[in-house]
Order: sequence, then structure tokens, then C-alpha cells
Amino acid sequence: MAAAVVTPSGLEDGVSRSRGEGAGEVVVERGPGAAYHMFVVMEDLVEKLKLLRYEEDLLRKNNLKPPSRHYFALPTNPGEQFYMFFTLAAWLINKAGRPFEQPQEYDDPNATISNILSELRSFGRTADFPPSKLKSGYGAHVCYVLDCLAEEALKYTGFTWKRPTYPVEELEEETVAEDDAELTLNKVDEEFVEEETDNEENFIDLSVLKAQTYRLDMNESAKQEDILESTTDAAEWSLEVERVLPQLKVTIRTDNKDWRIHVDQMHQHKSGIESALKETKGLLDKLHSEISRTLEKIGSREKYINNQLEHLVQEYRAAQAQLSEARERYQQGNGGVTERTRLLSEVTEELEKVKQEMEEKGSSMTDGAPLVKIKQSLTKLKQETIQMDIRIGVVEHTLLQSKLKEKSNMTRDMHATVIPESAIGSY
Repeated sequence: MAAAVVTPSGLEDGVSRSRGEGAGEVVVERGPGAAYHMFVVMEDLVEKLKLLRYEEDLLRKNNLKPPSRHYFALPTNPGEQFYMFFTLAAWLINKAGRPFEQPQEYDDPNATISNILSELRSFGRTADFPPSKLKSGYGAHVCYVLDCLAEEALKYTGFTWKRPTYPVEELEEETVAEDDAELTLNKVDEEFVEEETDNEENFIDLSVLKAQTYRLDMNESAKQEDILESTTDAAEWSLEVERVLPQLKVTIRTDNKDWRIHVDQMHQHKSGIESALKETKGLLDKLHSEISRTLEKIGSREKYINNQLEHLVQEYRAAQAQLSEARERYQQGNGGVTERTRLLSEVTEELEKVKQEMEEKGSSMTDGAPLVKIKQSLTKLKQETIQMDIRIGVVEHTLLQSKLKEKSNMTRDMHATVIPESAIGSY
């Protein structure tokens, strides 16, 4: 699951941005797939919701259907999507540790959206887009808000990634299969060689026959003394000759690399080419004459048509020139229309912002809650002022009593210290 975050301003420009590690910086990456980054954010959101166990804690309790992987990326049912949006947003805010009441179906959508955006800003996330972008219940801004809230919920729950465990791959079967293939190829080669040798055994080569004859002559010359007297039976000798006679046939193989064969083939090809050339040359000459006559006819007809249609050709050229001028004017006008359309969209966006501000100010002006709070505060201040006056009076009375008591004590002490002399003498 990627930790990519897309800011709202980047969503309108078709720009994908990824969060940097640690500092939370945003890096802009433009590319051809930036327009489809919304679908990637939506898929990440579904995975984060599964990590937060939203199926058990939210969907089953409220009898809601689980959203698809591209639920908030494509428009299906705006009312249902908006209800699912603020339900998920309220649940994620509560998951992130912030108390947030679950909005009802008939609540003011503007107030609900403003409360959700204020909670999003309290997490330190940016929301520099008009709240009206969230009323439709789908789009890049809705995916952005829910993805940010899901990340904050995961942070609050203390979710951390664990290291992946890779399965151990077994390579023994592959090696055995390769060895079997090699053995099979070797067996095929051996069988092929054996077949060739079996086929060659049926033929007797001249060189082998000469070598055998030479060896027999050498053996006969070495053993002339032993053959002076023959002990072989003539009937057995004739039977052996009849048995071996079919195998004594000599076959001379033709070699395709012999130059004589090549010369014969060249002569054959030359005679075939000459015979074919005699037949085709007449046909080609006839075809050439017909083509030349046809070209002459086409040229004469073309000149005749050009002479007859010269004024139409001039009119056609003039019409072509007018058409090119009209196309240039159309392109210029189209460029102006495109520029004005862009300006109109900008003005419409600014108008929506102004309307939103006016609605917020109007709602704050017509709301009597602040005036009631001011009156309550004034009443409370008056009560507190009366209580403070009473306390001040009590404190002043207490201070006066203490001063009078202190003065009476001082007077009594002074009278006690001045003792008459007559009283001293009596003592």
C-alpha cells in the first residue's frame, strides 16, 4: 500500500504528488498517468479501510454494502455516494480519536461538509478547494479527504508495517528435468548414428574393399608355403560362393559437390532458359506494343479532357483557395472560442466561490444563536457584578469592625498602662 498523498490543487491540474518520508514534503511528478491517479488513491483507501476493519465495525452495524475498488472515483448514484462519504468520514474521524457525531440523512449537506473539512484541517491537512466539490459524493477531492482521514486513523491506532516473509523456492525438480532432457537428446543422437551405420553396412565401399584385398595379399604372400597343398572341399567352396555372391555388389555413390555434375546442371539450365526465352520474348514484345498503344490513347484522352474541362479546373482551384481561407478563419475563431471558454470556466469557478462565501455569511448573519449568547453573557456579567458588590460590602464591614476592635483594644491598653500613684502606694 503506497503512502502517496495528493493535494487538492494538484488534483485539478492532473498532477500526481507523493509524500516524502519523515518531513511530509510534497513532490510533484507529472506524467501521462496523472489523470488516473484518483483510481490508485481509491484502491489504497479500500486497503486502509480493510486494515481498520471497517466491514465489522461500520458496514455490518449500519447494514451497508461494501464499496467497490473504484466506488468514489466514478459517478454511479450521487445521493448514495454522498451518504456513504459522510458516513465513512464520520467513522474515520472517530477512529482518529476525535469525537464527531454521525450525520443523519436529512442534515444540511453544507454544514456537514464544513464540519468534515474543519476536522481535516485540525489534523494539519490542506483543503484549498471549495466545499461544493464534495457535494457530488465522488471525484478526486472525495478520495483525497477519505484517504487523509484513513491515514490519521491508522496513525492513531498505532498501525505499523511488518517485514514481508518470502517463501523458499525449491529448484530440485527443474534440475532433474534439465538432466532428463539432456539424456534424451544424447539418446536421440546415438540412435541416429546407429541408424546411419546400419544403413551403411548394406553397401561396400571401394576403399574398404581395396584395403581388405591388400591385407589378404599380404597374408597370402606370408603364408605361401602353407597353401601348397589345398584341403578345402569343392562342394563347400561352391556353396560359400553362392552364399556370399549377393553381398559382393559394389555401389558407387554420386557426390553432389563434384564439378562435373555442376557443369551438366549449368548446361541443362542454359538450354531451358534459352527455350523459355524464345517463347516469352514474343509474348513480351506483343505486351509491350499493346501497353505503348494504350499509353498513347490515354495521353490523347487526357489532353482532350484537360482542354474541355480547363474552366472547371480553374473554378475548382478558386474554390480550394476559398476553402483554405475559410479553414484559417475557422481555426482562428476556434482558438478564440477556446480561450473564452477557459475564461468562462475560471469566472464560473470564482462565482461559485463567491456564492459559497455569501451563503456562509448569510447563514451566520441570519443565525440568532450569537445574539442569544451575548445576552446570556451580559446577564451573567450583571449577576457576577452584584455578587462582587456584595462581597466588597462584606469585606468593608469586616475591615471596619476589625479597625474599631483594634482601636478599642489600643484604648484599653493605654488605660491599663496609666496606673494611679495612690494605688501603687497601697500595694
